[in-house]
Amino acid sequence: MQQSDSVVAPSPDAAEQPAHSATAFIASFLGWTLDAFDFFVLVFVIPTIAAEFHRPISDVAYTITLTLAMRPVGALLFGWMADRYGRRMPLLIDVVFYSIIEVLSGLAPSYRWFLFLRALYGIGMGGEWGVGASLAMEAVSSRRRGLMSGLLQEGYAFGYLLAAAAFFFIFPHFGWRALFYVGGLPALLTLFIRAKVPESRAWERRRPKAVEIVEAIRGNLGGFIYMVILMTMMNLISHGTQDMYPTFLERQRHFDPHLVAAMAIVYNLGAIAGGLFFGQVSDRIGRRRAMVMAVVLAALVVPMWIHAHSVWLLAAGAFLMQFMVQGAWGVIPAHLVELSPPAVRGLFPGLAYQLGVLAAANAAYVESLMAVRMGYANALGVVALTVLVLGAIVIALGRERAGIDLHA
Repeated sequence: MQQSDSVVAPSPDAAEQPAHSATAFIASFLGWTLDAFDFFVLVFVIPTIAAEFHRPISDVAYTITLTLAMRPVGALLFGWMADRYGRRMPLLIDVVFYSIIEVLSGLAPSYRWFLFLRALYGIGMGGEWGVGASLAMEAVSSRRRGLMSGLLQEGYAFGYLLAAAAFFFIFPHFGWRALFYVGGLPALLTLFIRAKVPESRAWERRRPKAVEIVEAIRGNLGGFIYMVILMTMMNLISHGTQDMYPTFLERQRHFDPHLVAAMAIVYNLGAIAGGLFFGQVSDRIGRRRAMVMAVVLAALVVPMWIHAHSVWLLAAGAFLMQFMVQGAWGVIPAHLVELSPPAVRGLFPGLAYQLGVLAAANAAYVESLMAVRMGYANALGVVALTVLVLGAIVIALGRERAGIDLHA
């Protein structure tokens, strides 16, 4: 895979169809938002589920690990389908699948059933991102790809925000199972996909055969390995600063559920703003420079994020942390799609992403074990500083192809 260390000047796109771009992007954004919602409702109710199933918190935290570990299976399955048969139908099938599994999770009669269902959910979650990212990035103009990348990726934060709102309004009255029942609503998105979303024009121009996909994989293994390493660090940064933070607020700072939910809303607003800001910045200064800037600034915020004495300062620290962390993540959809060869643009981004998830899958579990010995604040601080510094190094050592024409 030929790559350039410099930013490539945006090239003219093929004739743009605004309606086509808008519907494709909306479908991808909503798919990722609702997928994230279904994932994050769990992080708010870990202690409650642990109590109902008579298990330690670390056991329920392990279900997050298993969900993350199964995501590469979904990325491989749905990514291959997206390159071989188009982006639209795999996205539709995936949304239906993860919606059904989410509802069944709310019906789980025991911890073992819950664990099994969260593993299946991981397959659905793993399939959505790569297919949605390729569909969206192929539809939008190269001139604003970074900005739209930031908006797409922050569907993740929007999903977290919706999960926090559901926890705030639903959990106190109806319990944890109702949160998972609500998670079945994304299935309605398939009606929009089926009726409004056209197939990717970039894919229609190529329609790679199976042998072409295999050849593209073999010929670009070096670039793919770097993408996996990059996504390992990015997932360690994300999950290391997010998954156990509500538990830290509840157990160490003794916040009630409403205050935990309010804090989550605050830092997810920061995440959304950061994704949009750094995504747009990456269109001007390049993908890597924008990401390194965000990650380094996040490291500087760690003390306020976990050790601030007042609620207001802690909220400011949480806002700034996710502004930077998800700011770096906002660049990722455009960056990975641009680095991927055309024949495997549905497979490479999602599979690299999810293999990175697999490598980082123990973040929440390890943090929960560390917290037993050193407290949640110290555990989160040690993990965050370590992965942020290493992440900045990995990002800086990579390459980029910012602004290339994905239709060529």
